[in-house]
Amino acid sequence: QVQLVESGGGLVQPGGSLRLSCAASGMIFSINDMGWYRQAPGKQREWVAGIASGGSTNYADSLKGRFTISRDNAKNTVYLQMNSLKPEDTAVYYCNARIIRRGVPMPNEYWGQGTQVTVSS
Repeated sequence: QVQLVESGGGLVQPGGSLRLSCAASGMIFSINDMGWYRQAPGKQREWVAGIASGGSTNYADSLKGRFTISRDNAKNTVYLQMNSLKPEDTAVYYCNARIIRRGVPMPNEYWGQGTQVTVSS
């Protein structure tokens, strides 16, 4: 079994910052790409950012400059630093990872349960 557990969501005022964390645990052999998605009320889930095992990063164009993704491979954890938050950033944020389990040769995709981020005054 593999689990992804997010934390760090909450209520923040416009212009504020939050740092999300997502820790992977279980029978993990290695973790390939990790990333963050978000889903606002009434909207489809959208990709936010991704980071490869070697550290290269990619971002949704609309979020470049405000969001930063990073990872700690020793802790099997991915982070999302969110600055200058806007009300339109309000959403449930999900982490995603492609993980190779011990004893299973092919990677599988895993999702966290989501963490709510609300940006409001």
